[in-house]
Amino acid sequence: MLWFLAGMVLLAMMSFWLNQKVQPPQPKNDGSSRHDPDYTVEKFTATRLGPNGLPQHTLIAASMMHYPDDDTTHLDQPHFTRLSQGKPSIHIRSGNGLISKDGEHAYFTGDVQVTREAYRDKSALTLTTSYLHVIPDKDMALTNKFVTIQDAHINVTGVGLELNNKTHVIKLLSRVKGRYEKRKH
Repeated sequence: MLWFLAGMVLLAMMSFWLNQKVQPPQPKNDGSSRHDPDYTVEKFTATRLGPNGLPQHTLIAASMMHYPDDDTTHLDQPHFTRLSQGKPSIHIRSGNGLISKDGEHAYFTGDVQVTREAYRDKSALTLTTSYLHVIPDKDMALTNKFVTIQDAHINVTGVGLELNNKTHVIKLLSRVKGRYEKRKH
């Protein structure tokens, strides 16, 4: 009888253990699984300084919201400006933006417009697309969407883009069409 009772207790303990193992985890009640902003800033402005102490780039937005669950920052009407001494400024404007949790990547969506200011004998250059992934520290921008590039002489369209601002190379990836108009004297 004692063996039977010990076997029943052991069977009950194993059933309880097995039941605990197959149950889905209980949701945390600390709010960490919610996607609510922990802070919001209206008329947000940030400036990053370079090693020489001069502004390297600025980021302005109508509003900024930080989400603690994925540590991302969402921007409304962002305006990013890349500043470089002796080179023309580059401006990126869009309807929305997202900054990765490490701050290394910025994603611009909506009506994205990139403008390189005119300098020396070069006219201003404008690039438009619906999505742009920017890596500020590498001076790179990427997209897999339709792109239009225009300046005083060219009008080029294509799908997909890799822009390296350090090497001044713009690579269109597919379906490229272009028109060049020579300056009239």
